[in-house]
Formats: sequence, C-alpha cells, structure tokens
Amino acid sequence: MNCQIEPPNKPRLELHTNLRTEPKIERLDVSVYRIPTDFPEADGTLEWDATTMVLVEVAADGRTGLGYTYASNAAAELIRELLSQHVIGGDPLSPTVIWGQMVRAIRNQGRPGICSMAIAAVDTALWDLKANLLNLPLVKLMGAVREGIPVYGSGGFTSYPISRLEEQLADWVKSGISKVKIKIGRDAREDIKRVHAAREEIGPETELFVDANGAYGCRQALAQAEAFAQDAVVWFEEPVSSDDLEGLRFIREHAPAAFEITAGEYGYDLVYFRRMLETEAVDVLQPDATRCAGFTGLMEVAALAEDFQIPLSAHTAPVLHLHACCALPRFRHLEYFHDHVRIEKMFFEGVQVPQKGILYPDVSRPGLGLELKRKDAQPFLLG
Repeated sequence: MNCQIEPPNKPRLELHTNLRTEPKIERLDVSVYRIPTDFPEADGTLEWDATTMVLVEVAADGRTGLGYTYASNAAAELIRELLSQHVIGGDPLSPTVIWGQMVRAIRNQGRPGICSMAIAAVDTALWDLKANLLNLPLVKLMGAVREGIPVYGSGGFTSYPISRLEEQLADWVKSGISKVKIKIGRDAREDIKRVHAAREEIGPETELFVDANGAYGCRQALAQAEAFAQDAVVWFEEPVSSDDLEGLRFIREHAPAAFEITAGEYGYDLVYFRRMLETEAVDVLQPDATRCAGFTGLMEVAALAEDFQIPLSAHTAPVLHLHACCALPRFRHLEYFHDHVRIEKMFFEGVQVPQKGILYPDVSRPGLGLELKRKDAQPFLLG
C-alpha cells in the first residue's frame, strides 16, 4: 500500500562525487553485544532475559557501513573466520556479488540458521556502505515506492501480568499506532482472558493481532481462533509450527473469515519461502532480513511473493528494515517489536519514531542514517 500521509520536510542531499574509480573494502569489524531485557519475557514456546546483537562495520574509501543481526556469538565467529575473506578487498558498490560469494562459501556449514544470519549482518552493512559512498539514503538507492510505512506495536509477552500488558498496549495506542500484537500459547484458557483484556484496553478501533509462536496443535488453534473472534482478532501468527505447512493451510481454510494466518520469520532461504507459498499456507508472509541473509535475500523473497501475489510484513528489527521496506511494493507494515525498538534507540543515533503510526526513513542522511553510539553500547559488549 502507498501511504498518502505527508512526511516532515527534509533537506535534499547532494550526490557525493569524490568517489575513487575503483574503491575496495579495506576493513571488516565485528562486535557482539548482550542486552538484558527490561522485564522477563516469554512467548508460547520460549523464555529469555537478554537479547544478543551481532554488529558488523565495513569500510571503504573513507566511508563506513553498518549492519547487524540478532543472533548468538557463533554468527560473529563465522563472519571473522570465513565470511570476512570474501568481503575484504571486494567491490563496495557490488553487494550482491559479495553476497553470492558468501552464500557459496557456507556450502558445507549449511544455509539455514546461523550462516544466513551471519550473512545478513554483513550484507546489510554492505548496502549501507554503498549508499554512504554514493551519499544517498538507502531507500533512494534501492528505489523508493512509498514515503513511509505503517507499524504495529509488538510485545505483550506471556510473562507479562495483565497490568503490564494493558500499560504497554495503552502506550502504543496513545502514540497513534493503530495495530497491536500480543503473545499467546502458554495456557489456552488464560490466552482467551488475555486477548479479552487486550481488546478492552485498546477499544474497538485498534486492530488486534495474536502470535502463538507455534504453540498449538491444529484443532486447538482452530478452537482458539473461534474464541478470539469474539474479540475481533484479525491476525493469527504461527497458530501451529511454521514447519507444519499443511497445518497452517488447514487453519487458514477453516478459521473465521476475518483472520489472516501469517508466518515466515524462520525463513532463511528462498526454498523455505517457496514451499510456504506453494502450499498456500499463509495470507501474509513475514520475512526477516536479519535471518534471510540480509537485504539481498529480502529482495529475493519480495520478488517471489510478487509472483504469488502475497503481501509481506517485516518481522522485528524495525530500524534495519525501514529503508528496504519502503523500496519494496508489496510490503504492508513493520513489526515495532518492543525488545528491538528499545535496543535500537539505545545503540544508534538517527533512529526514527513513528508519526501517527507511520515510520518514515530519514532521507536527509545517507545509507541507513544510523551511527553507533559507542559509549552507550560499550557496557553491553562481549569479549
């Protein structure tokens, strides 16, 4: 969808013309940060008390590009030991070429999982570097199709007491966000109560999403969907495991008509997404650039979704996704995920905040428009 809301006035950038004829990538640095949550968190199948960020910086011709993923330290080791040798000395204006070299390099390690997440951190840094070298905001380099993109508030963890859940939802609605999502899946009966409390808090106009993280079985998920329909839920994310494509399709075919069945956050390569689309398992596909091998991988997924006429919604990491999603035509919205919003505000200068539920990229700054706040990030650095 194309947003018609006018963004704030921004100064125009002048094209950088001092670029040498054949710049080469001179340096790749990797750092790992572990950031405790501000409250114990859980969803339908997992609990955690900290989030780990793997951050990559690449440099060429006096400019630096920044990228990251949310993964374990193993991703950083893979970047240092294997991927870096395919990056340093490469052409910073050809990130897709380097991406292909990295994908070939991890053949024996396996594409899904840590390898794709490691590639994601490097690839997003390479795209940021290219845009910085050309002195263009990344969205302009990629080809903007919209000025901003809607977000939905995401959190509502199953570990939250009702009072904290209600407070978080109220803050999002007060800020102008018109869509919110809560976690479910720990206790079916309690889930119904929490969904009802959420609806009571946000009122009838705000859209309500739920995410089970694959915690239910098919029949249970369908029964829950019928119960949630009483509170006008319109989005049911991973009602069953995202590996159960037939189960997702069954629920999609039998759930109340108002529901959209969604999944895709655990997709690491194009084969995964193709299978999900060919099975007709989802109404909306949810790729994550920090997992599906960066912006280059995300663009591949977007092209595939276009073939199937399926809309996309970016999973988490809103600051990282913003420019790319404004350059891809079938993107619907971004997940404004509590953990990542908090971390990105702590770590980076240039982070944008939603205006009446719309997030706009800062086109007055080149690249992603981000600068690492090293002093603020230092206390969380590992190693």
